[in-house]
Amino acid sequence: MSTTGSWITQDVRPSDKPQKVTARNIAFGMPFSAPPKLPLGFNLLDLGKDANIRVIASADDITKEGFTISLNTWGDSILYAAGASWFELSRSYYEYQTGEFSTQDDHPWDKPQLETSRRINFARPYFTPPKVIVFLKQLDMDKTRNWRIATWVSGIDANGFTIHINTWADSILYSAAAGWIAYPGDRPYIFSGTANTGDVRSWENPQLLNSKSIGFGGVLFWRTPSVFMAINTLDFDHTKNLRIWVLAENVTPTGLTWRMDSWGDSIFYSAGVSILAVV
Repeated sequence: MSTTGSWITQDVRPSDKPQKVTARNIAFGMPFSAPPKLPLGFNLLDLGKDANIRVIASADDITKEGFTISLNTWGDSILYAAGASWFELSRSYYEYQTGEFSTQDDHPWDKPQLETSRRINFARPYFTPPKVIVFLKQLDMDKTRNWRIATWVSGIDANGFTIHINTWADSILYSAAAGWIAYPGDRPYIFSGTANTGDVRSWENPQLLNSKSIGFGGVLFWRTPSVFMAINTLDFDHTKNLRIWVLAENVTPTGLTWRMDSWGDSIFYSAGVSILAVV
């Protein structure tokens, strides 16, 4: 079986009491026959502007009954709040494959570069090119430049794909990590895709609240699906705190409304998300 879940640090502490480490034990709705795979990515970030943007999401101590989720920072960074979404994936579902890639698999954090890519080979090749989504789960960006990052895939074939984690302009990306999920493109009752604030406005017109209703691209669910949504792109001004929360609302068997919102005095140029809906 597979389902989705999400958690935010405000469930255990207020955002005005930042901590380096925030964790919670999560129990699965139903036990698995073996510890599942748990790809996860950010759905909420709230970090102070006066230090580098450093944050990591992790799932640890995974058992058949549950796991520990952690949303942490390090150094002098101030993590007011964060959140993550995850996909609970039974190991008996062999058609799904997941993994992670870090820019530090390519180069050290103290030698930042604008573009990083890596060919990912599937452990089990598919018969035809699968669908693949990617999402951010770790960031380390310099406080003196705007926070710009994007992860995406290219060159998908039956044997693998190329993952990209890039920044642009004068941004300084020390490191980042992304998770990925692949599944057969002809699998019924599963939808995946991406959305971006550029679907509703220009990045040159920053605004705090952004939303759009979308359909499931012809996928016919017999009931309301569970939705995994995680951030794949960010572009925020470094002179104000980095604040973003992404979520799915009004989920029905035919579609949903995505939201990508900020608050306070943040300057929100753009963002993007990866979406996975399953029953």
